[in-house]
Amino acid sequence: MNFEYEYEQCLEKLNWATKELQVEVEPEKLAEIAELIVQPMTGPWRYFHTPNHIFEVGVSQDAIEVLAALFHDLVYVQVDHSVNFNLSYYLAPYIQETQGKLKIREKNELPKDQTFEMVTSIFGFFVAQVLLPFGGQNEFMSAVVAAKVMETFLTPKHLFQIIACIESTIPFQPISEDGLTATERLYQRLKETNTKLNINLSDGELYETVKKSVRLSNRDVSGFGSATSIFLDNTWNLLPETNHNLTNGNSYTVCEYRIALEKTEGFINHLNPDLIFRKFDEEPDEKTYKCWVEQAKKNIEVAKIYLGSKIFTLAFIEALSMRLGLNIPLSTMVGELPSQGHIPAHLEDFLPDIHNPYQPQNNLQREVLTLLADGRSQNAVYDMRNSPLSTFMVKYIGFDEVKKQRKRTNDFCQKKISAEEFIDGCNQNLVKTVIEGILELFESRKQAIGGVKKVKYINCNQNH
Repeated sequence: MNFEYEYEQCLEKLNWATKELQVEVEPEKLAEIAELIVQPMTGPWRYFHTPNHIFEVGVSQDAIEVLAALFHDLVYVQVDHSVNFNLSYYLAPYIQETQGKLKIREKNELPKDQTFEMVTSIFGFFVAQVLLPFGGQNEFMSAVVAAKVMETFLTPKHLFQIIACIESTIPFQPISEDGLTATERLYQRLKETNTKLNINLSDGELYETVKKSVRLSNRDVSGFGSATSIFLDNTWNLLPETNHNLTNGNSYTVCEYRIALEKTEGFINHLNPDLIFRKFDEEPDEKTYKCWVEQAKKNIEVAKIYLGSKIFTLAFIEALSMRLGLNIPLSTMVGELPSQGHIPAHLEDFLPDIHNPYQPQNNLQREVLTLLADGRSQNAVYDMRNSPLSTFMVKYIGFDEVKKQRKRTNDFCQKKISAEEFIDGCNQNLVKTVIEGILELFESRKQAIGGVKKVKYINCNQNH
């Protein structure tokens, strides 16, 4: 990430949005806000929730949506493992940490502050409430910062709309017991807050505020409705944000990578595609909405098979690695990632061609096998875009057997069966073939380290 470039981009958007809203702000103040936004979003653990993401979410000709996008992911406790010190200045009067949990302060500790009351009312939060990591914690604190930072030059109406847009980025909110969607519940709270705090938005302005929030929310999760390779790219960019060991280059273990993928698989398995995108009246139109939902359903189904295949492969290699030790790096077993000017030996280089490879039984399997073989759209910093070993495994034993072994993988990972029992329950020809490939990989390293490179002598005093 390039801090200076992203800072300038952010500053440009702040300038544009404030001019659109016809408010005057000192250039020094906007520069200060741009730095406040970009600094935490270029932190060491940010791989997906970066300035580039907020710029994409803010692709709009609506100034309210642009400003909400710039602030909506400012706080991300699970990723950053803390709240940025500069942001805590705006949060500390209202939020405290108690026994490792963040909560809104007690009533007698809170300053009298209509802006903060507006945020809590729009979010439906209350005094002394414990903030939950997946219950709007980050979005709420991001909205508090946004409102407090901009309250000196924006009107209460502007702040109201920005807070509503940020609230809508709490993802995957379920239908309530009384049958209301997250957007319908937000609309109710907006009407109540508008009346209670005398914000004086008209019915039409309230209606348009909800539409703004829907547009922003849908752009925030647009990856789910994108082409499958892009959806998987986003998934792989999210992985190191909450699995920091993956950022350690070639040193993360087989087990660490397998656990990271298992967590993602668990999330995908419980994701309801009907709760990803939002709709309010004709925003978006019915055709567009249905298209997004259908693509999300397809992406989820592809991801389940794709992740299951990779997790089985990793568990297989992990079980073999336990013959060497308990914390063996993945690179030890399959080879290092390619780096600039260096293409290391890799396990697939020592695996034979399969004379009668498995043929996909349907379009879904065909697409997954293509993604495994050809790869996602981009390499991740910690992983190759393609999965040659998983491709080999699938072609050798087929998706049905991989699915069967994926269930046994859980028993192995939960220590219900030993590594050797897991290996014994796999196709023994496959076991023999992969072991022979690993031994050849090890032999190639032995030869490399034992070899002597011939170096051409150059006379440093030679005239050129």
